[in-house]
Amino acid sequence: MSASGQTPRAGRERYWLALTRETLPALAAPRGWPVRADHCFQRILLDHACGGRWYDHIDGRPAYVHAPDAVLAAAIALGEEVAAGTTDLAALNDRSLRWRGKR
Repeated sequence: MSASGQTPRAGRERYWLALTRETLPALAAPRGWPVRADHCFQRILLDHACGGRWYDHIDGRPAYVHAPDAVLAAAIALGEEVAAGTTDLAALNDRSLRWRGKR
């Protein structure tokens, strides 16, 4: 545990929620992204961290709670790249939807 009494995992989960519920949705309209809702960002990032539909790789919901540490860390890193503008969210969304048979 950290000095604040929280585990590193708890801090990572809080950061994930802030990233996907606040940071990325706030950037969506100004950047013209195809998604706006938090669950869409979570789907896209977790799918890519898993290399396919997250629910084929993560047992339990909510997914971020049940995701292995490495998967959650990869999803966060990808979300940070999207926020920084170095990774194309539209392309990630398209691939996620294709994995789900929706494109």
